[in-house]
Amino acid sequence: MSHRHLLLSLAVAASLLSLSACKKEPSPTSPAGVTPVAAPEGETADQFIARVNDEYRKMFPEMTAAQWLSSTYINDDSQLLSAKANERYLAQLNSWIDQAKKFEGQKMSPQTARAIQLLKLGTSMPPPKDPAKLEELTRIATKMEGMYGAGSYCTGEGEAKSCRQLGELEDVLRSSRDYDVQLDAWQGWHTIAQPMRKDYTRFVELVNEGAHDMGFADTGEMWRSGYDMTPAEIAAETDRLWGQVKPLYEQLHCYARTRLESKYGADKGHVTGNMLPAHLMGNMWQQDWGNLWDMLAPYQNAGSLDITGALESQYRASYDAQLAKHAGQRSPADLAQIEQDAKLANAKLMTERAQDFYTSLGMQKLPESYWSKTQFIKPRDRDVVCHASAWDMNMAGDVRTKMCIKPNEEDFTTIYHELGHIYYDLAYNKQPPLFQQGAHDGFHEAIGDTIVLAMTPKYLQSIGLVGEQQQSNEALINAQMRMALAKVSFLPFGLMIDRWRWGVFDGSIKPGDYNKAWWELKAKYQGIAPVAARGEDHFDAGAKYHVPGNTPYTRYFLSHVLQFQFYKALCDTAGHKGPLYECSYYGNKAAGAKFQAMLDKGASQPWQQTMKELTGGEKMDASAVLEYFAPLQTWLKQQNEGKTCGWQASVATAATPAKATPPKQG
Repeated sequence: MSHRHLLLSLAVAASLLSLSACKKEPSPTSPAGVTPVAAPEGETADQFIARVNDEYRKMFPEMTAAQWLSSTYINDDSQLLSAKANERYLAQLNSWIDQAKKFEGQKMSPQTARAIQLLKLGTSMPPPKDPAKLEELTRIATKMEGMYGAGSYCTGEGEAKSCRQLGELEDVLRSSRDYDVQLDAWQGWHTIAQPMRKDYTRFVELVNEGAHDMGFADTGEMWRSGYDMTPAEIAAETDRLWGQVKPLYEQLHCYARTRLESKYGADKGHVTGNMLPAHLMGNMWQQDWGNLWDMLAPYQNAGSLDITGALESQYRASYDAQLAKHAGQRSPADLAQIEQDAKLANAKLMTERAQDFYTSLGMQKLPESYWSKTQFIKPRDRDVVCHASAWDMNMAGDVRTKMCIKPNEEDFTTIYHELGHIYYDLAYNKQPPLFQQGAHDGFHEAIGDTIVLAMTPKYLQSIGLVGEQQQSNEALINAQMRMALAKVSFLPFGLMIDRWRWGVFDGSIKPGDYNKAWWELKAKYQGIAPVAARGEDHFDAGAKYHVPGNTPYTRYFLSHVLQFQFYKALCDTAGHKGPLYECSYYGNKAAGAKFQAMLDKGASQPWQQTMKELTGGEKMDASAVLEYFAPLQTWLKQQNEGKTCGWQASVATAATPAKATPPKQG
C-alpha cells in the first residue's frame, strides 16, 4: 500500500508523463506508425498554442485510458497498449517541441510564452529521438511498472507454496512485533526488485539520451528545471528547507530508537552507529512511522487516537450487514463475495467521509461517474497496481482514484490526500490543457495533506472515529506525535530518493554501486540501515514504486513544507485564534473560497504568484512546520536528555560487503 504522501498527481504522472522541462530539441523522427501533426504554414505563436491545446485535449483520453487499463488489468496486452499510447504521446511531444523552436525570440503574449515553456516541461521521461530507442524506452518503462504491480514474495514448494503481495507484507510490518517475522516480510518484498535492475540501468541510459537531445546535461537536471527557478536554485532550496526541519527529525529519531531498544533489546533495537533497523519501522520504506503507535505513543491513557480500531469496527458492521442480506446456506464462494462486498461498501463509506470535508468548504460533490469507475479495493480476480493514485481521464470531469483501501488510519488519510488531487483537477479543468497542472508539482501533493492537517482530534471526534478528547498536555503530545510520525518522519525520505536518482542520472552513482549508494543516502538522511548485508545482487531502490514508475520525488518533500504554509494561511483566513495545531477549518466557507481560488489557477502563472495570493509570501518556508510541532519538540528534548542522539552515517554499509559484487544478469 502506498502512503498518504506519495500519490500521483494526474493520470499523466501515474504513468510516465510527469512535468519537468526541456530546452532545445533536435528535429525528431517518428516511431513506426506514428505520424505527429505537422504545423500549418504561417502559423503565429498564439495559433500554435491554441492548436497544441486542442490536439492535446483530443489525444489525452486515449492515452489515460490505456494507462488506466495497464494499472487495473495488469497483463501483456494492457501493457502493450499503454506502451504504445505513451510512445505516440512522446513522439507528438517531440514534434510540438520542435515546432515551438521557430517562435523563439518572436513577440507573443505572456500567456503564450508561458504555455510554450510548460510544453517544454512535458514529461519526466525525456524521449530519445531515435524511434527504435523511443519504442524500447516505453516498453521498458511499462514493463517495470507491471513488474512492481504484480510483484509477490513466495515461500515453500508445490502445494505448500504460498505467495504474498505488497499489501499482505505491509500488514505484517503494520501489526507484527516479531523481529524475525518482520525481517522476512521486509526482505521478501525487496526480492521483487532484483529482476528490474538490468532494465533500470538501460532505462537510465535511454532517458539520459533523451535529455541530451533536449539540451540538458542529464535527466536529473531536466527534472530540476520545472520550478520557475534554475536547477541549481531548486537543489539549494531543498537543502535550505531540510536544514530548517532536520533538528526536529533528529529528536524524533532519538526518541524512536530508545523505544525500539526498549521493545527489542539493546542489541536489536538499533543498527551500528545508532541507526534505526529498516524492517522495524512499521513501513516498507520507513517513510511513515505511524504504524508504531503502540510502541511510540507518549501516553497510553490520554485520549484514544485509535482510528484504525474504529475503522475496523465500521468494517465489521458492514460485513455483518452483508451477511444478513444473504441468510441461509452459503458456499465458500458466497462468503468470499460477501467479504468483498463488505470491503467495497466500507471503502466507499471512508471515501464519502473524505468528500464531506471538501464539500463542507463549499466545493462540489464528486461526479456520479467517480463512484462507478473508481478502483476502491483490490479485485479478487486479477493483478492491479495498488499504489494509490488520482486520475483525470479526459480534462472534462471523468476523475477517478485507484486504491486498494483497507480499514486503517493510513489508508483513511490517504483518501483525503487523493481527493486533494481530484479537486485540483476539477478546479483547473477550466484552464487550457497546458495550464492544467499544479502551480508546481509540490503544490499538487500538498493540497490533500493541507486537509489532513485539519483532521484534528476534535474533528475526528466530531465524525465518530475517536472518543471524547481530554484537554491535557498529555493528550496534546499524543496528538502531535500522531501527526509527527507521518509528517516529520517522511521529510528526509522525501529528499533522499531524488538525491539517489540525481546521482544515477549524472553518473556520480555507477550501476555497480546502485545499492551501496541507496543505503548510504538512507543512512545520511534518515539514519536508517538494514540489519543484514544488502550487496549489489539487490536493487532495493526498485522496491519503491516511484523508481520503476519513474515519478520524480522532490515534489513530496516540497509538499511537506507547503502543506503547513497552506494550512496556516487557511487557518488565518478562517479567523483561527490560538495555537496553530488546534486549527480545523472544517465547514469554513471563507477558507474554502481562498483554497478554491488557488486551485482554479493551475499552472497559469508562476508558482510564486500563486503562493503569494494564498499566503502573502513568495518563498517556500518550513517555519510553519516548526510552529506546529513546537510543543512536541520541547517534549522530545526533555525525553532525550542525557541520551546520545544523532547517528554515524559512515558506518551505514558496515552490514554491506565493502566490495560491490556485480549484479546478477537475467
